[in-house]
Amino acid sequence: MVAAALCGGDIYSNYMTDTIGAIILAAGYSKRYGSIKLCAKLANGNTVLGQTIQRIKAAVSATIVITQPDVAPRLAGLGTDIKVFHQAQHGMGATLAYGIGLVTDWDACLVCLGDMPFIKSATYRQIVSCLTSKSIVNPIYQSRTGNPVGFGQQFFEQLQQLSGDTGARSVIQNNQKSVIDVPVDDAAILHDIDTPADLSRYQAVE
Repeated sequence: MVAAALCGGDIYSNYMTDTIGAIILAAGYSKRYGSIKLCAKLANGNTVLGQTIQRIKAAVSATIVITQPDVAPRLAGLGTDIKVFHQAQHGMGATLAYGIGLVTDWDACLVCLGDMPFIKSATYRQIVSCLTSKSIVNPIYQSRTGNPVGFGQQFFEQLQQLSGDTGARSVIQNNQKSVIDVPVDDAAILHDIDTPADLSRYQAVE
């Protein structure tokens, strides 16, 4: 595991990336929320997913949203590429594998969750600043790992082998020497929204 203090230093000068994009996972079924949480309104009039996308776009050069057929019609007009994964019921790992297959020309990517609208754009930029084609970047808030996680192109093949609902945890665990932990001053990296109460609570401290 590499210390975050080295980010941007000479040790990375040979590995700088050209295209860093974001895959935004938005293919869940919102069972605990009771309705489509990605379309829930925030106090500022934006939606959960709309604000998430806006903040991510301030940090990366490309974005792609992976969703499921029942939700896709509700996501029109968000100003980003929407891709439908017809086997989203197989879980987050399968959804991410599908998404990675669409961006193999990128040098690195952030794997973001569509239900985290309060992460600051500056936090995304901080993660990107440590991300190369040969690194994995974890944001850390008060010793807790959050989202998004950044993956260099070197790990795309492993990500494409994912299945089920375990996400990319196995890829991180199997490549610890390439992991960079980045301390961030943003509690929102821990705040995904599962229920209306979550949305009210996190928005109150936004």
